Amino acid sequence: MIRLIGYFFGIGTALALLVAGAVAIYIGSLAKDLPDYEVLANYEPPVTTRIHASDGSLMAEYAHERRLYLPIQAVPDRVKAAFLSAEDKNFYNHPGIDATGLARAVVTNFQNMGSGRRQVGASTITQQVAKNFLLSSDQTYERKIREMILSFRIEQAYSKDRILELYLNEIFFGLGSYGIAGAALTYFDKSVNELTTSEAAYLAALPKGPSNYHPFRHTERALERRNWVIDQMVENNYISREEADKAKAEGLGVKPRRGGTYLFAGEYFTEEVRREISARYGQSALYEGGLSVRTTLNPEMQRVARKAMQTGLIKYDTLRGYRGPVASIDVSGDWGVPLGEVKSLDDVPEWTLAVVLESGASGLRVGLKPARQVSGELVKERVEATVSKEDMSFAMRHVVDGKTLKANSPADVLKPGDVIFVEKREGSDNAYALRQLPEVSGGMIAMDPHTGRVLAMVGGFSYAQSEFNRATQAMRQPGSSFKPIVYAAALDNGYTPASVIMDGPITIQSGNTTWTPKNYDGRAAGPSTLRSGIERSRNLMTVRLANDMGMKLVAEYAERFGVYDKLAPYLPMSLGSGETTVMRMVSAYAIMANGGRSIKPSLIDRIQDRYGKTVFKHDDRGCEGCNAGEWQNQPEPELVDNAEQVLDPMTAYQITSMMVGVVQRGTATSVAELGRHIAGKTGTTNDEKDAWFIGYTPNLVVGVYLGYDKPRSLGRGTTGGGLAAPVFKDFMRVALEGTPNVDFKTPEGMNLVSIDRKTGMHATAGQPGTIVEAFKPGTGPADSYWVIGMGEDGSNGYGEALSPQASQAIQSGGGGLY
Repeated sequence: MIRLIGYFFGIGTALALLVAGAVAIYIGSLAKDLPDYEVLANYEPPVTTRIHASDGSLMAEYAHERRLYLPIQAVPDRVKAAFLSAEDKNFYNHPGIDATGLARAVVTNFQNMGSGRRQVGASTITQQVAKNFLLSSDQTYERKIREMILSFRIEQAYSKDRILELYLNEIFFGLGSYGIAGAALTYFDKSVNELTTSEAAYLAALPKGPSNYHPFRHTERALERRNWVIDQMVENNYISREEADKAKAEGLGVKPRRGGTYLFAGEYFTEEVRREISARYGQSALYEGGLSVRTTLNPEMQRVARKAMQTGLIKYDTLRGYRGPVASIDVSGDWGVPLGEVKSLDDVPEWTLAVVLESGASGLRVGLKPARQVSGELVKERVEATVSKEDMSFAMRHVVDGKTLKANSPADVLKPGDVIFVEKREGSDNAYALRQLPEVSGGMIAMDPHTGRVLAMVGGFSYAQSEFNRATQAMRQPGSSFKPIVYAAALDNGYTPASVIMDGPITIQSGNTTWTPKNYDGRAAGPSTLRSGIERSRNLMTVRLANDMGMKLVAEYAERFGVYDKLAPYLPMSLGSGETTVMRMVSAYAIMANGGRSIKPSLIDRIQDRYGKTVFKHDDRGCEGCNAGEWQNQPEPELVDNAEQVLDPMTAYQITSMMVGVVQRGTATSVAELGRHIAGKTGTTNDEKDAWFIGYTPNLVVGVYLGYDKPRSLGRGTTGGGLAAPVFKDFMRVALEGTPNVDFKTPEGMNLVSIDRKTGMHATAGQPGTIVEAFKPGTGPADSYWVIGMGEDGSNGYGEALSPQASQAIQSGGGGLY
């Protein structure tokens, strides 16, 4: 019997050794081609790129996986406790595999065999790191064994905190969010250190199956799982029972953070920055690189710019009458559902969609578009409001089949079922005014002339309506707003503000083509000074000036100012017939505002990579002595501006002084109402297709253009001074509020001399018709009256001989107008 037992024991031992050997060989074969776990040391997950305004406000986030990498030291203990309780309570004690948990899972799976139930796992956090980073998610025993082997190796190579850090930053939480920091923002719009116990427990419940515990689709299941995590936190002595009861009494409190852009009115600016980042570093860096971008945008100035532009567009548009409803729906049943499907303007929160329920002689009864709940469903309550006849008075002139008709009653304009835009009347509960999306559009840029930093950008009425950025993408004719470039070229090449040019009819013959330019008012002023020509925006004398000095010189300055890459040297170009953008024109005016130094417009101040290293900085000025170790009575360091001087500082002052005259006496006198030192120039193109105004103070340059996207006339009599200048004025009134009224600095050595406004000749200070003009050293008023462009035959430039009286007036310096 003893020998028999010994015999069987020997056989059993041999079999056990054979099985153990076979298992060892099998495991060894699996371990041969395991992924290199050392890659975890250089782990760089896709991280969200964040764009901020100049004051730090978050503008937008871009990511394929919405993740913000968070070091373990920045994760609060209560958040760690929630995840350890939910996923691996023995994490800090096991060697990578929890033997107790594994045995329990094996028993459970054995009991469930044949029941059809899903097998229970026993993965530790380390095993999940091995699976998520290095292996597939296949449900096989082979993958499980490989996972265990890697877990042992990972535990030997990295600290527990490092493993937990990798886990918390990698896992998927649903709603497009990855990592604990991204999940906290996505679900609760909070940073991780602001999470409550209840919120931390809910996030800890999600990795097991985000879709199974969706906060809106499976609310009860989500609450049950969250409460289980809270109970586990009590069992593991992380929180007290009282804290747990308080946390379980709370709802989920999920408040999803919306995607896209976050800063109000900043959509056009944000998209322009996104395009620049993508072009500079590529799509991968934008959506996965975790860049931190600090832009130049001034949020308050941006809101003011948006308001000024929208007000100007609406004012122009409503004067043209009402063009009809947005859409029409059936209101015989529940009108809220079809109305909820009509696209509104998300970036114009002042307006809401409404459907006409009743239309009568006194006004409209309308139903407002229901708001969408967090879950995406429409609210059930239906809210009604009224629109009085007075609050839709502009619509009494309405357009039907291209013809403008006059209505006697609101019922003649709108009928039940018509979908319209309305805006709540200030100080009223349910009284609204009718609104209309403008057909006309425009662009606007505000810039610091000393640095080129773009402080505000408006690319149209609404980004939701059109993503086309009219400030940077629209190629438009600048018209007379280009003239300061022509005059600056003249002043930089021997002319003075007192030089006299003939403003009279001129015909240009080029081959078989004849061109006869005209002034806007169709009249000619005769001999006039350069100052008078730019103040009154005279086309004829501008053409003569360009012809006199040569269009090649004009083209050189236009390219030097950055208005065009290459300007064709044809005379019509001197009147702004070439196409350019608002951004380029504002940049050109910034050169005149800053004393003639070249500037590079920029939307971005600084870009940092995921580690905080600065990889781009717009301000590249040098500063010797800024990093001194200690103060030893040395002078304060100064920033060295190495910008190219593209215009003589004295010329810049002269052209600025002349454009101050445009505001004080010329085509933009409405801007003078601001009571500020402002220089500027209007612009109106042929057939009134574009209206411009670009102006500046010593520290701020602003350019505005308005026009239809498909160029057509804005209407006879529409000018830059009447349409664009008021938008500029509305913006500057608020933007300059609280800032000192700084005058333009006169360059040292500049001579200020009193001259006759008409003849440009020396005059006694204080006499009627005189003005103080700026002259460069070695220049001054002419000693004799000379008119550039005067006919060589003694004619006045009109093809007519001068009368004896006119000739005498010219010789005596007392005339000049015919």
